[in-house]
Amino acid sequence: MQHKSLTIAIDFDGTLVENAYPKIGKPVIFAFDTLKMLQDEGHRLILWSYRHGSELDDAVEFCKQQGITFYAVNKSFPEEELDGTQSRKILADIYIDDRNIGGLYEWGKIYRMITKNDPESKKLKKKGGLFSLFKK
Repeated sequence: MQHKSLTIAIDFDGTLVENAYPKIGKPVIFAFDTLKMLQDEGHRLILWSYRHGSELDDAVEFCKQQGITFYAVNKSFPEEELDGTQSRKILADIYIDDRNIGGLYEWGKIYRMITKNDPESKKLKKKGGLFSLFKK
């Protein structure tokens, strides 16, 4: 089944690895496996992190050791030049961050949400509210 290629911005500390900033924590279970599957399906992955300088370089290298090379790092696209005249906010279709409202979902659920490969979502039906009980 063909699907739209998405640009996905992923945080590092607390999302891909346990939060041990400025050190690099242990990988979060299934995080890198999920990223590999998404990348293999044609999605563009951007590392979107508070880190900069050598701490960012260490994170990028750690990800490479886990088998992930990012489309861009703290930029919307590889050629983007940040000179302080524009926002550092990354342009992406989806943002994955442990600080999002509701926290970080487990990586299997994240994969199913992105790929729409979730058998449970087919079981969900729109609720009609209290008055739907009286309809025949």
